[in-house]
Amino acid sequence: MSTKLWDRRSALRLGALGGLAVGVLGAGALPASAGPRHFDLGAEARTLYTGAALSSETIQQSFAFDPEEGRLFVAQLLAGSPGKAGDLRVTEMDRRGRIRGWMTLLGYGHAVSFGVHRGRGGLDLWIEGRVNDNGYGTVLKQVPWRHGWTLDQDDPRAKDHRPVPGAMEYACAIDHRHGRMAIAYWSGVDKRVAVLPLREVLRGDQPDPIADFARPDGLGTFQGYALDGDALYTLDGNSYSEDNPVPGNTYLGRIHWRTGDLVERVHNRTALDLDFREPEGLAIEYPRHAPPRLYVGFASGVVGDRRSNIYYLQRR
Repeated sequence: MSTKLWDRRSALRLGALGGLAVGVLGAGALPASAGPRHFDLGAEARTLYTGAALSSETIQQSFAFDPEEGRLFVAQLLAGSPGKAGDLRVTEMDRRGRIRGWMTLLGYGHAVSFGVHRGRGGLDLWIEGRVNDNGYGTVLKQVPWRHGWTLDQDDPRAKDHRPVPGAMEYACAIDHRHGRMAIAYWSGVDKRVAVLPLREVLRGDQPDPIADFARPDGLGTFQGYALDGDALYTLDGNSYSEDNPVPGNTYLGRIHWRTGDLVERVHNRTALDLDFREPEGLAIEYPRHAPPRLYVGFASGVVGDRRSNIYYLQRR
């Protein structure tokens, strides 16, 4: 597996960022001496909500949490638009599956995965933008969250970022606790993941990656990923069909991003009684008064009435 070797500068910067994470996030952050702790991917999942209608009628694609207040945002393709147009709807949901607000992003991409960050100006979505002919975003967009706004790809209120030189398609996931961002990207040759220092990406830089590796073999249809410590968690699988009956082919995986190796992949049996049951979206939350949670999403329902379902594994 091709992985960029660490140099002294990268190691020093990572150590500094670890200290920054502790300073910013407080006592809840893991000390540098603590060993890695992982989610039990075979554990029984708990329910956040099921059968929730989003603000558009299409399948959810991904979701992310506000790191400070735990607000939940779900992205989907906009109903009535061609899929390759890249028109997105992002809905804010409460913890009972009720709609709190929404935004429309025109010409952005597929919303494979995205992040949420709270900066000086308020809450920002970090999501793919500037859709290509295949329906995927070619930059990373920093979009200020405002209920009811509609932004096209040239709107000056949204800022373009290209943190990985040469990347032709972008998606991201943010590890707020450890101060890193994972960019899943298309290099023009293969599908790769770069792990970058979050602070430098937020600043608009093109930092040297902490790691950069090809997406490992052994995964099915890629449906989401989440970054936590030394682990990149993955979700793969498809909806139910004649060729994929119950219990389905949904899997949770764990990649050790320092090596790029897929070290674990577990068949997921959450909510087998859902109709359709397409795995869609993976995210991590660090609640203030509870252990970290790994959330997994599924789309259900029929065309014209798709529903959002979100479950979670709680780390002990």
